[in-house]
This record gives sequence, C-alpha cells and structure tokens, in this order.
Amino acid sequence: MKPTRIAAFALATAAAALAPALLQSAIATPLASPYLQDPAGGEKTMKSMWTKDEQHKVEGQFRFHPGVQYKTVTRPGPSGAPDYERQVPDPKTLAWEPSYEFAWSVSDSTVVKKALTVKEGEHPIVVHAVLRTAKGAKAGEVRQELTGKPATGREKLAGGKRIACDTGKYTVEWSVTRSGYGTLTGTLGWDSSCEEYRTAFASDPGKSATSGRN
Repeated sequence: MKPTRIAAFALATAAAALAPALLQSAIATPLASPYLQDPAGGEKTMKSMWTKDEQHKVEGQFRFHPGVQYKTVTRPGPSGAPDYERQVPDPKTLAWEPSYEFAWSVSDSTVVKKALTVKEGEHPIVVHAVLRTAKGAKAGEVRQELTGKPATGREKLAGGKRIACDTGKYTVEWSVTRSGYGTLTGTLGWDSSCEEYRTAFASDPGKSATSGRN
C-alpha cells in the first residue's frame, strides 16, 4: 500500500474514533450515522394502538437521521515527508441532509381479542414527516403512500434538502397510518449544531492545499 493511502486510512480511523459513527464524506463511502428514535429503545420498540373493536392493532416507529455531509481537502504530510499527503474533512463545508425512517407492524386478533393475533397479508401504509424550525416554519417534508406492503416492514426516505449547520433547534413531526386501523403520531427534537464535528476535524493541525469535490 502506498504511503499516501496508508496515511489517509490512518486519519479516517482517527476521525471515526473522535466522532463515533458520525462522519459521512461527500466524496467517500458513507460511514454509519446516528439517529434519533421515537419511541426510544431498540428496533422492536414501537408505539401502538387498537381499533375500537379491539380486532386490529397498528404499531409504528420513527427514526430521524441527521445525515452530516462535508467535502474534503488535500493536506501535505509533515516536514520531511511530503509524500504522506492525505484527504481530510473541511469544516467549512459541513451541512446536514436529513433522511426519515419509518417502521410499522399490523396485527389482527384471532379467537380471543388482543390475546391471540396474526400478522399477515398486504397492507396500505402512509408515512409522513415534517421538519420544522423553532418558529414553526417547514424546513423539510416527506410523504409516501406505500401499497401492497407486508404486515411488518421498514422504509427509509431521503429528505432531499440540506440544512445549514448551527441554525437552531428543530422539531420533527411524524405519523404512520394504516387505513381503517388508525394513525400513530409523535415528535422529536433535534439540535443542528455542528460543533462536535468541528472539534473532531480540528484535531488535525495541517493546512489546506486543495478543495475537495462532491
């Protein structure tokens, strides 16, 4: 492996340690990103509701993925070893690009209400989320009607809009609807500060040489 590649790999490993699972490069393979979940808990933790006749239940879960984005710059190696140049994140290009993930589960009672249930068939599911600023303005929105979906499923939708760093606190309003069964709703709070990433990037004191590209 060439010295340049070795140095780039070492830097990527160090950055990941400083900001665990938070870095998504604009020109490299994305790393795992954190998310906020409602309700809090594991993958099977959901909100739920029964129809009035207690024959049908719908469950829902929502995850908000902030999706940090940035470009990279090329920085030279230390004095005496100029060949060890590497690509590093450029804090000036930090931004957010959120995505929205929904999970659902549809159950039907059999024989005994609520006690015995089955999850089968295909279902129409509508997922919806709105990202709002502290003043209530709409900063992003996704909505999709999913047809012919299994009783248990998960869907992730790209928001398609970038959010600038440090633009305050936001609220995400979400819903999962199974027609004829009911609608589950919830909210999440999110802070758009990028300070943690800047701190991680600043750990490399090298100077920029050239701009990175998307």
